[in-house]
Amino acid sequence: MAFCLSITASDFVPSGFSRPLHWNVGAELTPAWVPGSNGFLKGNNNAGKHINAAFSGSVRADFNFDQSTREGMLYKGLYQGIGLGATTFFSNSLLGTPVSAYVYQGAPFVYFNDCLRLAYEWQFGAAFGWKHYDLETADNNAVVSTAVTAHMGLGLKLQYILSERWQMSFGISANHYSNGNTSWPNAGVNYIGASIGLTYTINPQKGGNAILDSGIIEEADRGRWFYDLMAYGAWRKRVVSVGNPSEPQLCPGKFGIAGLQFSPMRSLNRWVAIGPSLDVQWDESAGLSPYWVEGTSGDMIKFRRPPIGKQIGVGLSAHAELTMPIFSVNVGIGYDIINPMGDKAFYQSLTLKTFVTRNLYLNAGYSLGSFKDPQNLMLGIGIRIR
Repeated sequence: MAFCLSITASDFVPSGFSRPLHWNVGAELTPAWVPGSNGFLKGNNNAGKHINAAFSGSVRADFNFDQSTREGMLYKGLYQGIGLGATTFFSNSLLGTPVSAYVYQGAPFVYFNDCLRLAYEWQFGAAFGWKHYDLETADNNAVVSTAVTAHMGLGLKLQYILSERWQMSFGISANHYSNGNTSWPNAGVNYIGASIGLTYTINPQKGGNAILDSGIIEEADRGRWFYDLMAYGAWRKRVVSVGNPSEPQLCPGKFGIAGLQFSPMRSLNRWVAIGPSLDVQWDESAGLSPYWVEGTSGDMIKFRRPPIGKQIGVGLSAHAELTMPIFSVNVGIGYDIINPMGDKAFYQSLTLKTFVTRNLYLNAGYSLGSFKDPQNLMLGIGIRIR
């Protein structure tokens, strides 16, 4: 009876989008250090320059849920929005000055007092305008080979509320740029920075914090199973080793990827869910080495088409997911029980799920092998069965 009453009580609490949203606009500056993760950044470039610093600036707009709504009560201080920023590596002739468009979400998780709190924030988007590798010139840019790359970021922010409308933040963040192995070379570039930001609230919330009913908390934190079924696709480049002695060869063109993932997940509370996953992936570029046509190489290298069974991997993985309104961030670690020749059997994934309805989401993710080798993007659509 108590459980039924708690469910009934929660049904009368308005949803997040049924009340006016509270909008914020702001700006952020981030001086950063660029680790020398590859030779190009260490000075093996046309200018002989060591690229070890970056500076970025961005403008942002986000919203909070009203504190009288279910999301506003259960996810206090949660914010999400879009940002537009530019980054200089002080080497425009080598890397350009990429401009990023991204979505972001964050929330406080430690409250020191009414004005000071510690929050996390992630960013996911695309960076445009790189000066990238060009096969027809003497450019030896091993960092990026496309004008557009993915932009991923994660940080911690110390937020200080100056007044009803103004807020200042100081933070540390790590950012990664990569094309997800859709083109080659793909060494990528990272930076670690210290940010300072200022935010203005256009329509601040009135009144004190809403009193959160214990029944709503119990219902939201109740452990339950849900099931995600997701299909995805992408394209990638492939380097294979052929000949005797074997030599690595970059295959011309791009190869298709198609995958299916079924994940039974158990929610531990309103924020975290864990569970296993069955992963099936077909890779058009997998298992090519035994089918190499002898005597071919370079741009004219040829392969006989492998049987489709030689290009399918089947793996089991363990996942943890941050389950927040609108977005969920999922990390996974897995191992192939059926593995195409030449592929990494030990794989990892990082994906962002954007819910367009309560049970339908868009998936944007990235797969690695052995924590360091780029594999492929995971761009798809999924269904959550509750």
